Amino acid sequence: MPTKEEVIEALRVVEDPELGMDIVELGLLYDVDVDGSKVHVTYSLTSMGCPVGPMLEQQITETVAEMPGVDDVESELTWDPPWTPEKMSDDAKFILGFG
Repeated sequence: MPTKEEVIEALRVVEDPELGMDIVELGLLYDVDVDGSKVHVTYSLTSMGCPVGPMLEQQITETVAEMPGVDDVESELTWDPPWTPEKMSDDAKFILGFG
């Protein structure tokens, strides 16, 4: 079974194509819960009208499902709390010009 940290690391390949950065650095990944072979991923989007939402959900599910020991993946989109630029890593803030 993967650890929470391994799932988070794997999700670094899921990139928001509009911002050119992965969901972990952008602060869009809110939580990962690993319960045996089941993984629950809670994430958000930069806005409710984000056109890449369905694509990100599919990439999250596919990425985690491909991990050894994972039999079931649940991805949950949440707006609580709403995403803000403050959730980004320091590197992402620097690259995107949020100082």
